[in-house]
Amino acid sequence: MSADPSPLIQQAEHRLNHWREQARSKGLADDLGGLEGQALRVFEASEFVAQGCGREPALLRDLLDQGRLERAYAEGEMEQHLRRALDGIGTEPELHSALRRFRRSEMLRIIWRDLAGSAPLAETLEDLSALADACIIQALDCLYPLLCAQFGTPIGEHSGQPQQLLVLAMGKLGAQELNLSSDIDLIFAFEENGQTDGRRPQANEQFFTRLCQKLVQALDNRTFDGFVFRTDTRLRPFGDSGPLACSFDFLEDYYQSQAREWERYAMVKARVIGGDAQAGARLAELLRPFVYRRYLDFGAIESIRDMKRLIAKEMHKKGMDANIKLGRGGIREIEFIGQAFQLIRGGRDTDLQIRPIQQVLARLGERDLLPPKAVSELTQAYIFLRRVENRLQAWRDEQTHLLPLDEDPTQLELNRLRLARAMGHAQWAGFNAELEEHRRRVQGHFDQVFAAPQADEEPDDTPLLLLWKGLLDEDQALQALTQAGYRQAADSLALLQRLRESTAMRAQGQRGQGRMAQLMPLLLEAVGRSAEPDAVLARLLPLLEAVARRTAYLALLVESPMALSQLVRLAGESLWIIHRLTQQPLLLDELLDPRRLYSPLHRQDLEQELTHLLEPVKDDMEQQMDRMRQFAHGQMLRVAAADVTGAIPLMVVSDYLTDIASVVLQRVVEQAWNDLVPKHGKPRLPQGEGGFVVIGYGKLGGIELGYGSDLDLVFLHGSDDHNAQTDGERPIPNDVFYARLGQKMMHRITTRTPAGQLYEVDMRLRPNGNSGLLVSGIHSFEAYQKQDAWTWEHQALVRARAIAGDPLLIAHFQQIRHEVLAQPRDPEKLRLEVVEMREKMRASLDKSDADWFDIKQGHGGITDIEFMVQYAVLRWAHEHPELTDWSDNIRLLETLARRQLLKGQSAEHLSGIYKVLRAVYHRQTLQEQPGLAPRSKLEEERRMVEEIWQQMMLPDSSL
Repeated sequence: MSADPSPLIQQAEHRLNHWREQARSKGLADDLGGLEGQALRVFEASEFVAQGCGREPALLRDLLDQGRLERAYAEGEMEQHLRRALDGIGTEPELHSALRRFRRSEMLRIIWRDLAGSAPLAETLEDLSALADACIIQALDCLYPLLCAQFGTPIGEHSGQPQQLLVLAMGKLGAQELNLSSDIDLIFAFEENGQTDGRRPQANEQFFTRLCQKLVQALDNRTFDGFVFRTDTRLRPFGDSGPLACSFDFLEDYYQSQAREWERYAMVKARVIGGDAQAGARLAELLRPFVYRRYLDFGAIESIRDMKRLIAKEMHKKGMDANIKLGRGGIREIEFIGQAFQLIRGGRDTDLQIRPIQQVLARLGERDLLPPKAVSELTQAYIFLRRVENRLQAWRDEQTHLLPLDEDPTQLELNRLRLARAMGHAQWAGFNAELEEHRRRVQGHFDQVFAAPQADEEPDDTPLLLLWKGLLDEDQALQALTQAGYRQAADSLALLQRLRESTAMRAQGQRGQGRMAQLMPLLLEAVGRSAEPDAVLARLLPLLEAVARRTAYLALLVESPMALSQLVRLAGESLWIIHRLTQQPLLLDELLDPRRLYSPLHRQDLEQELTHLLEPVKDDMEQQMDRMRQFAHGQMLRVAAADVTGAIPLMVVSDYLTDIASVVLQRVVEQAWNDLVPKHGKPRLPQGEGGFVVIGYGKLGGIELGYGSDLDLVFLHGSDDHNAQTDGERPIPNDVFYARLGQKMMHRITTRTPAGQLYEVDMRLRPNGNSGLLVSGIHSFEAYQKQDAWTWEHQALVRARAIAGDPLLIAHFQQIRHEVLAQPRDPEKLRLEVVEMREKMRASLDKSDADWFDIKQGHGGITDIEFMVQYAVLRWAHEHPELTDWSDNIRLLETLARRQLLKGQSAEHLSGIYKVLRAVYHRQTLQEQPGLAPRSKLEEERRMVEEIWQQMMLPDSSL
């Protein structure tokens, strides 16, 4: 049966008539200018507005006459209105009265526009937050000089500068999402200790404590005119027992050493208002490391789950299931979802360091951290629930989040109907159905993010947990491992006992021990299901020992079953991957999303991701270097994961690895350039700016980079004039500029940071080797290559390629390379020199013996193929210039085959064998095994390469 809305309509009409009577009695016009329909909707839904208008009819009259009910405020307009209202205020009582009158007027306007449907939710929340900001800031502007007149101005003991009070707005005010009847949570800070400079000097802390007390009184005290905002200061360090106003030093010490986990959550929305803007920026920077950790912090999920559990327990005790903020599927669950991702990832992704929850959800969707459906449903639910919250509070300006719960059935029916009509529904049933659907969706998404049976506080005492705790005797422990799938249970048990007794484990705190107790049964069970559980366990235990005291990584594996399963899978495939993770646990982040882990990026996407990663630290070289390493190593891990699991074909692995190095080198050039130019200006060059190029030789130049390959580099510049200088205020010769550029690049590439080394670099292929200049002029390089270079250096040039730098210089290098490679040569002399160099290399590098074949340096190995290709290019490039187009062996062999320059099917055979040998070598690298194969393997391939070598390189001898 539907409820009758007549009593509500009649009550609204009565309230409107009452206002008209009161307006006329005060000599005011009672015309609403066409807003009668809005007035009835507002007076039906808000007893607070109706009574306020009845008591003080001029409030509504003024808003009507000024047209302020019919338009949104411009930016800064709220502050302007309040400043005019406070003009001429000279005492605290006058301030209190003026603030309260202003609040009544603005609340009437905000609630009217909200209930009338004139303002979207975003406007309502922003106006309420702007009202609070304006009241806080302008109250301080009035109170500060009053106190200074009494005690003097507070002066910093170090800077000697006047000090101001900074206000940290927390919670909804911090996020500029204030609701209609919200508390405002404030923390007060000042930069320096010291004392005031008046006749009656006070310590700065005393002065600012007095100022804070007066501000709270100005906002919170109830007077005849009411109140401005209920003000809560308990979020400050040590709560009610802590100082009301804290110096920066005090705050830094507290948040670094004593703050609790829930305070990180609270600080996500913190926003500095009032005071000196530069001091505010310093305060925000001081707090940022506490809130946003540089590593992925999956401990945040457990902390938020604990908070939710406590809230739910308290709600159950109080019977407050109807609470739309704290109850199931409520506003707080949406905020928890967004802020969990912020706390986990915000230190690495500064774009997540934002406050408004709708923006956070949108950003999570852009980052593919939440699916589009989740973002859409959570956003819609948030808007709906916040509108419900505002309508509950608009009724009597009370801080409530409870749906109607009246014991009187008739009154309950009317209150429910009033809420439903205020939300645009004709009856409660329709409204309640929409509400329940939103709450159901929110709870479903919340459970997906936070539900983790594997992360329960008190895991069951399973045999594997008892084993880890050392509570089983040896026979029981061996039986538990055998049942879990381990075949060499005694060896695995010995490894586990060694780990449990290690220094790293003994140094764990209680929290770390708890994390290990959660993780080890999960890990042992997952490893037991792998193909080679004992070998996989042996690989993983050093990683666990390395991260034992870093609970964030343990939490990651506990909280993310996907990450744990991927770790076990990759451990079975590659020892190289596990060693990388052990050396740099930050890379564990890459295990979280299989879609990302097994999908390496191509060059354009690599450039975009690196730009995004570096943008927040563009002025911090140390952070840039760390992030470059994290980027390169993370991308290599993705390639390796895709490689070993067959997600990408082997022959594109080197393409991906080469793209990573190329993108990194291009960025290093830019960074080193940007370091030097502000100091010295740019080199003066006839052909324009730049004039610098990085040449890749060897595997980098040949697009055949492997895992852990070093980079063979040559740096060239385009400055001809030895007297030319840079054009800055502190000019230096061009060649000095380029030398320093090269040095800075080497520093950025080779220096070991906490994230490791970017790449090892070999510069020995530059003109004159190690005795040559770090950066050579391109004309000197050209002269050297054409006049002085050895044949082996021309062989190396076959695999040389411009990687990064000035396009004009790149084109110049390519022309030089073409001309050098295409020089006519005496075929016989060339053959003898290439063979001689190959034998010298083999003598010093070949590790083959009676049982093992060196895949790279042995007879019939990779290097033999490479030397034959280089010989062929140098032998025939003057007749077939297209041989200088490529630097990689496969495409060069394709060109040789197309031109039929090798006998029969030799080129095709060498291409196929080259791929096979590289595949085997790749696999050995991923297992961190030497590049050797048993003599019984690859016999046919080796024999064919040796035959072709004999035909091409040793035509006058016999095998």
